Amino acid sequence: MSIELDEIRKREKGLKIINEKIKNEGIDSLIDLTGLAGGFDVTPKDISLLETYAGPAVFDEKIQKVGIEHLGGEKVLPLNRTTSGIAAMIMTYVKEGDEIAHYLPEEPGHPSIARTAKLVGADYVEYTDINDFKINDNTTLVVITGTTMDHEVISEDDFKYVINKAKENNIMVFVDDASGARLRRAVYNQPTAIDLGADLSVTSTDKLMEGPRGGLMAGSEKLIDEIKLTVNQYGFEAQAPLVVGMIKALEKYSPERIREAYVQKDELYQKLVDQGLNPLTTPTGFMFKEDEIKKVVTEKVGEVDVSADIIATVYSMLLLENYNIVTIPAVGMPGASKTIRIDWSAKDSEKLTMDDMVCAIVNTFDKTAEVCKNNCIEKVLYD
Repeated sequence: MSIELDEIRKREKGLKIINEKIKNEGIDSLIDLTGLAGGFDVTPKDISLLETYAGPAVFDEKIQKVGIEHLGGEKVLPLNRTTSGIAAMIMTYVKEGDEIAHYLPEEPGHPSIARTAKLVGADYVEYTDINDFKINDNTTLVVITGTTMDHEVISEDDFKYVINKAKENNIMVFVDDASGARLRRAVYNQPTAIDLGADLSVTSTDKLMEGPRGGLMAGSEKLIDEIKLTVNQYGFEAQAPLVVGMIKALEKYSPERIREAYVQKDELYQKLVDQGLNPLTTPTGFMFKEDEIKKVVTEKVGEVDVSADIIATVYSMLLLENYNIVTIPAVGMPGASKTIRIDWSAKDSEKLTMDDMVCAIVNTFDKTAEVCKNNCIEKVLYD
């Protein structure tokens, strides 16, 4: 079985647990701390417009207004996934033999970039050290990740350096700002990617905001129209129900919750350290990398002949099963990070105290160690 199919099976198990929780305890019993909770805060009037032509006619005007306010640029394009936008952009502007140069603060980059590069026959290279970044003779696209999957944020100086380097060579710059459009700006007061000089940027409308899982791309009218042609040809566009959900999320978005979590995360971090754990802080919470989770488990039960990715996924499943806490490894798409990341800015963080959170984290390490000791990993992941 391929790695991707194996990850699909694990995701199905995670969703099965969630389904049972909803049936037995109700939707409010879930504590989604992924930062990807999403939302469809629509009204009956909105729903009455969800028709093939009425919806686009009404909602396109609104998404242009709020989308440009959020991302900058002359025009925005709503997409069914951020991945769709990335794929459409590469398919539109990159051809066989070209190179895509990608700068990001920390690996890995979003898998859709490398996958679409392969699809069109382009070379693809990632740089995480600004001193190594270079543009080759066949480079036709520069990609920047504003904030990584584990919320590592690019510095504004590095952002400008890469953009300036690309512009000196007359090369297009595309920014994957999936969560960065909120995180970079709310916490670090950075400008929009477009205002920093990028040609195009895309964000995920469910990351650190209460919108549906979708994508929103911004840029000049010319570039957006060219990409829109590809988007429509391949069915990547967001339909009216998604678009109205995006509009509502953008209208209600406020950076204050993110800023509050940025302050509170230090107290949460210290409570975990006091329990003998070694988390890493993120701008809005904390995380345990896969290797750290395995390290804690092996300290409890001895050496375990299982990969750190698997142990982290087991941990995520147990956190969900026993404490109703949703983290990405249990429900993420293939290629998603296996880091256990807790986003304290998530709306559901209000459902538990910091001490409740720490208790769940500590006890789940014990339960994960017990599963590894008793060789019950497959049961946790698949049964």
